[in-house]
Amino acid sequence: MKYLTNEKLTIVGAGGMIGSNMAQTALMLGLTPNICLYDIFEPGVHGVAEEMYHCGFENANITWTVDPAVAFKDAKYIVSSGGAPRKEGMTREDLLKGNCQIAAEFGDYIKQYCPDVKHVVVIFNPADVTALTALIHSGLKPSQLTSLAALDSTRLQSNLAKEFGVPQSSVTGAHTYGGHGEQMAVFASQVKVDGKPLAEMGLSPERFAEIKQNTIQGGSAIIKLRGRSSFQSPAYCAIKMIEASMGGAKFTLPAGTYVNNEKYKNVMMAMPTTIDATGVHFVAPTGTPEELAALDASYAHLCKMRDEIIELGIVPAVADWKAMNPNL
Repeated sequence: MKYLTNEKLTIVGAGGMIGSNMAQTALMLGLTPNICLYDIFEPGVHGVAEEMYHCGFENANITWTVDPAVAFKDAKYIVSSGGAPRKEGMTREDLLKGNCQIAAEFGDYIKQYCPDVKHVVVIFNPADVTALTALIHSGLKPSQLTSLAALDSTRLQSNLAKEFGVPQSSVTGAHTYGGHGEQMAVFASQVKVDGKPLAEMGLSPERFAEIKQNTIQGGSAIIKLRGRSSFQSPAYCAIKMIEASMGGAKFTLPAGTYVNNEKYKNVMMAMPTTIDATGVHFVAPTGTPEELAALDASYAHLCKMRDEIIELGIVPAVADWKAMNPNL
């Protein structure tokens, strides 16, 4: 089997459902034979490793560990789902304090053991703020670390495809920006269905409002249906992001990226992005005044969560970020 690279990929939280799916997906896509599975729960990560061995992937070098020094050493790519999962009745924001403390430790491990890592993807919620925390603590360049935001866009795309009875790939331009949470900004003005603008599809404002709400609550719906948080879709999208950073097909769905420009200051937020072997790049979104206002509101919500973790002492005041990470 030909692999995209031989460089080390470390999967953090590998004993969980997202982590185990990421390991299998990375091997099935042929990203790298050198995969290290890391978790603090020994039976879980050991069990995942045994299952990977039983798959019999050709030339695979799968290792597992509960020691961060072993897991992070020489890693060139890292993807982490290593936070507490969301349970029924919880919002992503409910996980703020505990998961940001985990993200701070995660960033410290990167700085200590693998400062030469090429790309890092953060999945665990609230992903915008856990990724920001990890970035500050890691010392990495903003182009080297992204968070998973694509699920909001694929959920919008899926809902529109079901509405019009078309294959999901026939719906283009269905994107959400800003925060990955209840305050996401849903952009519809660029959507096309089989090449036809959504505005010409006869969708009533009331029905679109329902579709928008279904998109925002997409993760909650999975929890109610399956009794646990999403794991297959985040695993697949995150590994496709890593694939792009390894030089595979570019990843063009929105990703969470560090933004500090004339309008949005010192936050991680979903933007129109492209991930490739040089990292993540973003441009300003195009939308209606209402969509851009929704993005501004989402940004304000992200600033509030950022300020909360500053008050908790998990990250320093914005003015002191550069002392911890000279790349910011």
